[in-house]
Amino acid sequence: MVETLLDATARVLTREGYDRASTNRIAAVAGVSVGSLYQYFPNKEALVAALVARHNREMLALIRAALEEAGTRDLDAVMRELVKATVDAHLVDSALHRIFAEQVPRMGQLAKIEALQRETFLLMRGYLEKRRSEISVRDLDAATSICVTTVEALTHEFVINEPDTLAGDRDRFIDEVTRLLMGYLVPAGAKGVAPPRRSLKG
Repeated sequence: MVETLLDATARVLTREGYDRASTNRIAAVAGVSVGSLYQYFPNKEALVAALVARHNREMLALIRAALEEAGTRDLDAVMRELVKATVDAHLVDSALHRIFAEQVPRMGQLAKIEALQRETFLLMRGYLEKRRSEISVRDLDAATSICVTTVEALTHEFVINEPDTLAGDRDRFIDEVTRLLMGYLVPAGAKGVAPPRRSLKG
């Protein structure tokens, strides 16, 4: 029942927007009475909060799986997998992701986003520790934070504000952001650093 209600909430949000969504409308789409809905969620805000939490879990699962699979590969490969997984995670129901970003009041969502970033930070920090000798940045906490935040911010920007650009050249976006990360982590001219490429919008 909970999953049915969350699926209905997602459909109503993407079709009608946050402000027009209501518990009555969500219950109707779910095919249950509003009284049944209230047995699980006290209001619309609680439904949306649970939906955000589920969305974040799905995103984290993709990132975790990608990093675990690439964990024994070289630094460039892992950075590429981090970028690719973050892009894929943001594209999980991108219309819903856009609603969360543009319409849903904060309602404590910042804490949920920060929790997702902390989990990603811990995964990446563990990997960078194993590759410490290959990385020029001595402060691995700072390096991890910069990498995770940069990938998240750039991916979010393209998914939310420039989806056509990302859809049209997803692989080049991944290449460019990977090159950015490697240029930061590895000394200039180090073996394995990709040569400059033209701008994503060039």
